[in-house]
Parts: sequence; structure tokens; C-alpha cells
Amino acid sequence: MATYAIGDVQGCLEPLLCLLEQCEFDQARDTLWFAGDLVNRGPQSLEVLRFVRSLGNRAVTVLGNHDLHLLAVARGHRPRSPKDTLDAVLDAPDAVELLDWLRTRKMMHFDEHAGYVMVHAGIPPCWPLPLALQLAQEVEQRLRDERIDAFFEHMYGNSPDTWSEDLGGAARLRVITNYMTRMRFCSAVGKLDLDTKEGAASAPPGFDAWFHFENPSLAGIHVVFGHWAALEGHSGQPGYHALDTGCVWGSRLRAMRLEDQRLYHCDC
Repeated sequence: MATYAIGDVQGCLEPLLCLLEQCEFDQARDTLWFAGDLVNRGPQSLEVLRFVRSLGNRAVTVLGNHDLHLLAVARGHRPRSPKDTLDAVLDAPDAVELLDWLRTRKMMHFDEHAGYVMVHAGIPPCWPLPLALQLAQEVEQRLRDERIDAFFEHMYGNSPDTWSEDLGGAARLRVITNYMTRMRFCSAVGKLDLDTKEGAASAPPGFDAWFHFENPSLAGIHVVFGHWAALEGHSGQPGYHALDTGCVWGSRLRAMRLEDQRLYHCDC
């Protein structure tokens, strides 16, 4: 039995299948963790969704910004972008079933026994892990009930840029979502910079990569995350495992076996 965490697939099915062959993935025994962004920009978003859904409880998926974007577009809260490659999903005969499955995925996954937590973008230093899990559930609940359209109507935007327990309504859900699915750089108190997208060395004044700030609640816990292709798979920080190695941009797809942190790659 093994668990493999996989970076941003973004509609690249063939490299995913190559990776599973390389890992000798056994669907009867092993489990896959997907760090978000199953879809968009790559050529086979529909096939990726169908495949991951078919794995049932052998796959654990957290939502990324592109996954949420697909749901927002499907529900009419965002126009299709020229850069999107989502038409096949939106026009598929099983679109309703696939999208209903997608919106019931987690924002964050924590396996206390294994000592790993997975989130698409990151966990800000102002959130202890128990609070982060609680806030993830707030967004998950909105995605799963009748308030889903109100959520997507107000999801987009960069403000507020700092967490406060006093936040409520759409602003509260927006900043939670931005931390978990879009964050790269923040300040020591969790103020977000969502404009800078280069590598960790390109932090604006007063900001740093989110994983460079100490979060005592994560001591002894491994964090796996995607989203930040410019890191090229290297956080430089022990216990923080960057899985997005830029597959959709022509680089490679990464998997990490949690039990021994062995890395696997397939070219894209």
C-alpha cells in the first residue's frame, strides 16, 4: 500500500497515465492525492476528470483555482476565456455528473496518521492548522449547498488581502479561497500579494514565500502543495513539498510517494 501525491495535471492525461505506470500504481491497494488544478490549459480536461472520478475513494482531490474557475464558468458566473480549454467538459453529456463530483472535493486534506496536509496553494502563517481546516470546511459547505451561486458571484477579486476573524459574508469566503488556491507571497501577518508570480526569490518588499514564515502548528507535519510552477518543484524549505513542476507549460508532471518521499516524473 502506498500513497502518491501528484502535482497540477491541468488536463494532461497522457503524462498522468505515464506517471502512474512509472509508479506501478495499484488501484486495488494504493491511493492518489491530487493537489488541485485537474483541469484547464491542457488538452484533455474532460478525460482527466472522468479518470480521476472513476478512481472512487482511491483518489483524494483538493480544489485549485482552475477547478473553481471551471465551476464558475459552468454556472454562468464567468465567461469562457480564450485561454481556457474547458469546452469539452462544459459540452460533455456527463458534464452535470462531473461538475457535481468536482464541487464536492475538499479545499484541504489532512491525514494526521500519515503526518501530511495537502492544499493547492498554501496555508498562511496567520492560520494555525485547526483554523485552516475549519475555514476550508466553510468554503466546502458553500460549494455543496444552495448558496453555491452566491459564492461564485463574489469569488473573484484580490480584496480583502489580509485575514481577520471579523470578516464575514462574501469577503470572508473570498480571502479564504485566495489563500488556499492562489497564494504565493504574503507578509508575516498574512497580507497577500497576488500579482507576483515568479519564483520565491522575486518577493516584493515586505513579502516572502508563504512557506518561509514559521507556523508552529505545522511543526512535524509535511505540507504538499501545487500551484507555483515557477518553483520548479523546489521549495527549499524542509517539510514543504512543491509538486507543480509545470507540466502544462511543457516541463514534467511530478508524483511523490508519501511513505519515503521518492519522486517520480514524466515529461509533458
